[in-house]
Amino acid sequence: MYIQRVAERALQELQRTFPVVVLTGPRQSGKTTLARHFFSEKPYVSLESPRELEAAQEDPIGFLARYPDGAVLDEVQRAPDLFSYLQVRVDEDDRLGLFILTGSQQFGLNASISQSLTGRAGTLQLMPFSLGELHEADRRPDSLDSMLWAGFYPPIHDRDADPSLWLDNYVGTYLERDLRQIKAVRDLAAFRRFLRLCAGRVGQLLNRNSLATDCGVSFTTIGDWLLVLETSYLAFLLPPYHRNFRKRLVKSPKLYFLDTGLVCALLGIRRMDQLATHPLRGPIFENWVVSEAVKFRFHSARPADLYFWRDNHGHEVDLVLDHPDGPDAIEVKSSATVQRDMLVGLSYWKGLTGNEIGSGTLVHGGGQTGSRDGHLILPWRELPEHWKVERMG
Repeated sequence: MYIQRVAERALQELQRTFPVVVLTGPRQSGKTTLARHFFSEKPYVSLESPRELEAAQEDPIGFLARYPDGAVLDEVQRAPDLFSYLQVRVDEDDRLGLFILTGSQQFGLNASISQSLTGRAGTLQLMPFSLGELHEADRRPDSLDSMLWAGFYPPIHDRDADPSLWLDNYVGTYLERDLRQIKAVRDLAAFRRFLRLCAGRVGQLLNRNSLATDCGVSFTTIGDWLLVLETSYLAFLLPPYHRNFRKRLVKSPKLYFLDTGLVCALLGIRRMDQLATHPLRGPIFENWVVSEAVKFRFHSARPADLYFWRDNHGHEVDLVLDHPDGPDAIEVKSSATVQRDMLVGLSYWKGLTGNEIGSGTLVHGGGQTGSRDGHLILPWRELPEHWKVERMG
């Protein structure tokens, strides 16, 4: 079953604007499925095939000549030398949307695009499903905990795979297949420990020294490994908001993963019922809201432009969405019951920003909707529809 992706609209725009469209993102986020469905009129070639890879490497001109009207080239980072020939080909052909390139790893892919296809390629980063996409496909999660525990990787939803089993194997495949190709990761056992420790720190200010001490590796290694997590689309560093409002602000980013199911797997949460009483249920819910915001932005082919705000006195807003006409502030609470003290951060923020924002938004884990103290109260299930009509896109 094909589940329609929000990113299709952005892909259509990129196809009308650039001769090459690049679709990247984490493994198993649905890139191949989306490319083959949306560009079904084009031939599909996977460079995971040894025969096709050899043809692309040994005779790149002849390989590209097989596709006079372009093609979908999957896992194209496996043939980095092909990019310079692609440049010549699209420069000789004035058609737009000629070649569609997909790749799971940013490492070599971005470098090749920068060297050979600058100004010729439009890039879209495809993440796992969003809640809105599951809603549209009539695959709504049964409960908040079932959603957080299962996560959003497509095989879990379009193949009905067991979340715990699939995610454990996903981590193993990532470690064994992808990381062995990266010089920054030499000790897989230490890196696995690093992954688990990062999962235990979601929603916290990133303390690289503490993480290095707990992992038993150097500060420099932690920096390299965090970059690996970001470039392989497993984690996201949320920076602090840059406007100081004459306040002393924290300077460290916060650490989040791009899928809550992966967080649960790394934390050893094997059953959904374990999540209800888990001490990190609140940060995992906050992680979900941040990851949904990232998906909305990336699937529109836009930069994230997402932040949090905290001053040195502990005043904080969990998520700030930057816009040309002013920032939006979101507070996140996993509780199903809305209490007045949940709005303290939003009210303090509004006092600082004055008329730059309208109402702040409290996203919570229950079903209550409405407003309080001039702020919008938003149940978690209504978040996709809210952002659809607000200023996300």
